[in-house]
Amino acid sequence: MVGVLACIGISAQAQDVKTEEPKGKAIVQVFGNFHTGFGTENDDRGFELERSYLGYEYNLGKGLSVKGVMDIGKSGDVSDYQRIAYIKNAMVSWRRGGLTLNGGLISTTQFNFQEKFWGYRYIMKSFQDEYKFGNSADLGLSVAYKFADWISADAIIVNGEGYKKIQKNDGLNYGLGVTLTPAKGFQIRLYGGLNESGEEDKKDIANFAAFAGYKNEQFTVGAEYNQMWNASNKEDADQSGYSLFASVKLSKVADLYARFDDLHSKDDWNIAKDESAAILGAQFKLGKYVKIAPNFRMAIPKADGAENGYYGYVNCYFGF
Repeated sequence: MVGVLACIGISAQAQDVKTEEPKGKAIVQVFGNFHTGFGTENDDRGFELERSYLGYEYNLGKGLSVKGVMDIGKSGDVSDYQRIAYIKNAMVSWRRGGLTLNGGLISTTQFNFQEKFWGYRYIMKSFQDEYKFGNSADLGLSVAYKFADWISADAIIVNGEGYKKIQKNDGLNYGLGVTLTPAKGFQIRLYGGLNESGEEDKKDIANFAAFAGYKNEQFTVGAEYNQMWNASNKEDADQSGYSLFASVKLSKVADLYARFDDLHSKDDWNIAKDESAAILGAQFKLGKYVKIAPNFRMAIPKADGAENGYYGYVNCYFGF
């Protein structure tokens, strides 16, 4: 009898413990760096807190979850030195089998896949994000379905003006993507999108992206090509470019990485910002939550007479 009561007590305690287990998790990510320019860029130096993400994600059960994230960063206005806080995500997700539905202020699908494959977002944004080919989050709906282990597809419809602006125009942004995994570790991603201008005197923006990459426990390689038509809703303001990157795992705590980007504008309409850019560096993990990444960068402007820029960075990451 005593043994039975003991078993019942232990079982009840186990159930209580299980019931008290938290279903949510905090989201904390902080990106910072120290950088210095060389030669003509010698005056560009200092410590910088680039971005902080603060939020919470809660699993409600039966495939339903909610997430809210604040994005604290710097203004795009060079004369504004104040920190600005935005709501980056305020979304509801539902997953059932191979189906995923997202609604609210959601992460977009235009370059999210490439960003995760690149893996060093705190050091440098992925190509499309770096050169403003699209927004990383927006207000709307997305759906994804995994048909088999080797193929999945997704669709998204959002306002098209990003998470930092209110809905001003009547146009919407539509996107379709397909992800293929023909072999273990090898993935191909194709995406096409149309961002309506919502104004008669402005052109719709169209995007196309193609990516291929291979990843295993020791190294990662990736290549992407991107095309944007009518940038900033201006006719024939087309841009294109590619990005090549690779990383090698040296040990449990150290990686080497390299990347080369090339941005081009049709008929040199944006020659002042067209460039090639390269980065080479290492990453060191200091425990579970901290990463430090010293790197060297080179910017090669395409404008006649513009000089190359050389920079040294030490990027830092804290997050869980």
